[in-house]
Amino acid sequence: MAQQYDQISDRLAEFISRQHVFFVGTAARDGRVNVSPKGLDSLRVLGPNRVVWLNGTGSGNETAAHLREVNRMTLMFCSFERQPLILRLFGTATEHQSDDPQWAELSGLFPPMLGARQVFDVAVDLVLTSCGYGVPFMDFEGDRPVMESWARKKGPDGLLDYQREKNTVSLDGFPTGLRV
Repeated sequence: MAQQYDQISDRLAEFISRQHVFFVGTAARDGRVNVSPKGLDSLRVLGPNRVVWLNGTGSGNETAAHLREVNRMTLMFCSFERQPLILRLFGTATEHQSDDPQWAELSGLFPPMLGARQVFDVAVDLVLTSCGYGVPFMDFEGDRPVMESWARKKGPDGLLDYQREKNTVSLDGFPTGLRV
């Protein structure tokens, strides 16, 4: 049965800390809805209504573009273990890039990530849980090393070139605001 809360309880923060994957959903006023899976050690609960996550260089940058159009974000977590649960965090987000004053503090909450391009600081205004009975059992085997090795091979200049080519405009042609 679905339950709504106005903040992240300690129990739900503990659940979040155990998850190896989460999903980010955003949408502009027009165009495509984007849902992105995220992994690695890239999310922190900083308070009952605040979550931050570190975003690495990827094949697109839909989240940033959508937030410039409509500032709303949903983060979803689901249990693949014994106790079923789906948890959604709804809110608005502030994007921080490496030239922002908050970058050092916020990115410092995470292990170093080659190609890190943004930290999203999410103000959570609704927490929703639901049963998760239809989510399958799955075992975590480990994080993929591919992203780090890919970024290392690209090198700093290659990452910037890739970001300029792939991360400055969304699929629907919206600017992402990435300063590269």
